[in-house]
Amino acid sequence: MANVSVYNMDGQEVGTMELSDEIFGVEVKENLVHQAVVLHLANMRQGTQKAKTRSEVSGGGIKPWRQKGTGHARQGSTRSPQWRHGGVVFAPVPRSYTFKMNKKERRAALKSALTSKLAENNLIVVDKLTFDDIKTKNMVKVTKALDAENAYVVLQGADKNVFLSTRNLPDVRLTTAGALSVYDILKYKKLVLTQDAVKTIEEVFA
Repeated sequence: MANVSVYNMDGQEVGTMELSDEIFGVEVKENLVHQAVVLHLANMRQGTQKAKTRSEVSGGGIKPWRQKGTGHARQGSTRSPQWRHGGVVFAPVPRSYTFKMNKKERRAALKSALTSKLAENNLIVVDKLTFDDIKTKNMVKVTKALDAENAYVVLQGADKNVFLSTRNLPDVRLTTAGALSVYDILKYKKLVLTQDAVKTIEEVFA
């Protein structure tokens, strides 16, 4: 098991904590991490693009000229794709871009992302993270003390004061242990976990 330092909100070391090798010491599977990121980005796509095919464009119900004898190529409709104002060939239609990723694969990807953060020394454990009032400067002070101004912060459960104090910081994202995202773990430079969040992660994903 890996031992990591535990800090308080002032950035002072207050102890150490052992991290489970089942979560933070696995073999990094880059293919599954990549797949999890692609899945996340695919889920974010709206898939609402739409263009009209020749059957959906208004007009064009009459043959523009007779079949033979005009010197022109034969035409059946002025809404064919080669015509101005015609329909689109293989027009995009609203669709879902999501695909399936197995539960074991998602867990393996998450463990790989957590392991990589620890290996890069970009994982920080804090003893607790609570605020008495809602002020952005509270969270700014904590991130500066921990040298984690670009961070993915994970709490055990929802905390209104911490959430509202964080939402105005563009480079800090807050979540709970049960809603971890591989994409966000990799997106932000530092991963900040509370001790309770670490215990929850080890219980849920072991």
